[in-house]
Amino acid sequence: MKSFASLLLALAIGAGPAADALAASSLHHTKATAKSAKTAKAAKKAGKKAKAAAPARPTIDYDGEAVNFSDWQAVRDFEDDIVARNGFDRAQVEDVIKRARFIDSAVQLVKPAPPGKPKNWQAYSDRFIEPIRINAGVRFWNENADLLARAEATYGVPAEIIVGILGVETIYGRDTGRFRVVDVLTTLAFAYPEAPNRADRMAFFRSELEHTLLLARKENIDPFSLLGSFAGAVGMPQFMPGNILKYGVDFDGDGIVDLRGSAADAIGSVANFLVAHGWDRNNTGPAVFPANVAPSLAWQGLLGGLEARYRPGELDGAGVATRTALPDGRLYGLVDLQNGADPTEYWVANANFFAITKYNRSYFYAMSVVELGRAVRLARGI
Repeated sequence: MKSFASLLLALAIGAGPAADALAASSLHHTKATAKSAKTAKAAKKAGKKAKAAAPARPTIDYDGEAVNFSDWQAVRDFEDDIVARNGFDRAQVEDVIKRARFIDSAVQLVKPAPPGKPKNWQAYSDRFIEPIRINAGVRFWNENADLLARAEATYGVPAEIIVGILGVETIYGRDTGRFRVVDVLTTLAFAYPEAPNRADRMAFFRSELEHTLLLARKENIDPFSLLGSFAGAVGMPQFMPGNILKYGVDFDGDGIVDLRGSAADAIGSVANFLVAHGWDRNNTGPAVFPANVAPSLAWQGLLGGLEARYRPGELDGAGVATRTALPDGRLYGLVDLQNGADPTEYWVANANFFAITKYNRSYFYAMSVVELGRAVRLARGI
């Protein structure tokens, strides 16, 4: 394997209207959108066609603890395994692991939230559908309109969905994370906190640590140059290293998948990921439809899951009524957005909505992506 010491910093570091039916849920965001209107019009008028400049490279904001991970038997077994499987130079792997630091803040941040705190969709969405993200989204869309149109034509993913994801994830590259990926992945791979799914999570992070070394070898970069979130996600779209290898797209054709410095690569990679996880380009209508549910509660058995499984007739038979007719010949799912002490919102979602949940396994996340993308589109006057 080539030396990891070669520092080429090109890799990403950190991890048609589709939602008009969202008007009922978006009333509480009207002020935020209105405040963005003047800025949006000005940005659109002066919109640049050139590729957006790369955000400033983040700096590390932690020290971590020096721990010789290589003294741990589980780590030595891991090193044996990935050297045998990938043909790594053993000394190079050992050097990387020995230099990794233990990051206690990453351990604390992956712990589940305390039980008992009710979910609140309105509070969650207010963090993402707000003027800063809307205005930044307008600028990003204006500066990359041609790229977004090309991605939509190539992959069938609407520009507003790509814009929504990049805005929710990092405010278009403004906040990509300041943890060294090797540090947090090594920590979580071998010191994940006690939890029912601890073994599965450690296996996941060990796989991502291996993918980080594979990515570093492939791009001929120093693995310690990769910065990201506390969980190891990198770049403008916050891809885990394994997903960079699987779904990263060199959309600007410069020979490198650069998810930090290239808006084009971030746009193409997000679209490619969604298509690989079920996005249907032929389903051009809204991804979600506001719904009412009957007092009989027969619909409760339809809740849960991250896929569209029910025909319109099945939803209707269980007491789920949408305010507009659902297109026939497609499957749907019932989504509940809890609002703490306030009434829960119910929506019927198609396969494209559930493709977004594969990016982040949360109804709140997917709905925020849809709503932010819609708010940016409206702020641009489209």
